[in-house]
Amino acid sequence: MSVRTISDITPSELPDRAAELLAGGHRLALVSAGRLERGYSLAYLFVAGRPDRRAELRLRLPAEQPSVPSLARLSFPAGRFEREIRDLYGITPLDHPLPRRLVRHHHWPRGWYPMGADAGAPPSFGDPEGPYPFVTVEGQGVYEIPVGPVHAGLIEPGHFRFSVVGETIIKLKARLWFVHKGIEKLFESREPADGLELAERVSGDTSVGHALAYCLAVEEATATPVSEPDQRARAVLLELERLYNHVTDLGALCNDVAFSVLHAQTGRIREQLLRINAEVTGHRLLRGAVRPGGTRLLRPPDPDRLRAIGADVREIVDIALGHTVVADRFTGTAVLPLDAARDLGTLGYVARASGVDGDARRDHPFIGIGDFTPALRTGGDVLARFQIRAEEIAASIALIDRLVGGAATEVPPPAGPSSSGVGLVEGWRGTIAHRVELAPDATLRRVKIVDPSFLNWPALPVALTSAIVPDFPLVNKSFNLSYAGNDL
Repeated sequence: MSVRTISDITPSELPDRAAELLAGGHRLALVSAGRLERGYSLAYLFVAGRPDRRAELRLRLPAEQPSVPSLARLSFPAGRFEREIRDLYGITPLDHPLPRRLVRHHHWPRGWYPMGADAGAPPSFGDPEGPYPFVTVEGQGVYEIPVGPVHAGLIEPGHFRFSVVGETIIKLKARLWFVHKGIEKLFESREPADGLELAERVSGDTSVGHALAYCLAVEEATATPVSEPDQRARAVLLELERLYNHVTDLGALCNDVAFSVLHAQTGRIREQLLRINAEVTGHRLLRGAVRPGGTRLLRPPDPDRLRAIGADVREIVDIALGHTVVADRFTGTAVLPLDAARDLGTLGYVARASGVDGDARRDHPFIGIGDFTPALRTGGDVLARFQIRAEEIAASIALIDRLVGGAATEVPPPAGPSSSGVGLVEGWRGTIAHRVELAPDATLRRVKIVDPSFLNWPALPVALTSAIVPDFPLVNKSFNLSYAGNDL
């Protein structure tokens, strides 16, 4: 059962309280800003697992020149959250070591903050601040390769600027937020049930993960109970979503080293999984199955079919890793060291491939799943990220088998109603966090979303340091981060 504590503090108390929580094993999961009648509110959510603990620090800021002490020197993710809030709300993080804009592109009008209390309609966009101040790398033989933001494939826009000597990458800067959608703003004033359609569409390949995190947050805020069979069904849906995405990535990684035959075979398996999804929920991407207070399944998945798929995947993985060209391209490529993965706050298979032992299924459970040990590797390279996916496919099939079997599981009882709620879910990319805040009329006042991609994107340039340019597509796919989940 999770324990969530809420503390109202002053801005001056924030650094010491945050340092205490971080030293005690918590991580900063999100920072949510909101407008008040007079001023702004901030909520810092720190979480830790085994047992599940959630500590929320709340503070208020004045409407005029709002500012808060920066936590960037204590926590890298904190610095990113602070830059995002400054760009959207105009709240200044004092003494921030890297005060450059994060979300705002050069065409955003100077001094206009879209989530601010007096934002109004967007003014005319121009070029008031000039191009983004990329760090220039100089030296003999150094040159730059700009890639994007428009790409040849059916992916969303992102700009990558490589500083290179020969083929070796000296520095990579990723510039995102070309498709900032204002999705968190769209939640405001909706009934909680009406926010579900937005949550399902935060990132198209993570419909269940975001829908479930949103529902858990709403259910905590409204003290809505959920039955044990419904929670068990939700856990099954999470694993089905993990399966088809991991299988897709295994094939894409093989394709990036020219093993197109295995890519075709994983496409065949992916289609089988999508058809199972449609049989279970009526939707190939599992939409419409998770809803506040319950779950809707047409039928449970057949464990025998999934076990057969698992055997098929194992054969493909064995063929891939037994091929010398695949092993050579994967092994030692784009290593993300353990210390860097931990310091950057990475999540999911990116973190676990570098030895960071974290998984919300175990650390922040919404239902008991018995003894569960997440897959863990320490290599931190493309090979480790490939192996983690393969091992998680087997673990997901075993979990579904256990859950469909109907063994009694523990479901924590709801606490009393609150003005806010938090949902933590291990999506297929990593831990998803939603925080919901209700207005007095029980409509949505604020919804803050953190997709794991927001925390994992900064790790990609770190892993690519000293890699070669031709390996970028392979490395990028081994991370497979969401533009949509980042560019909210």
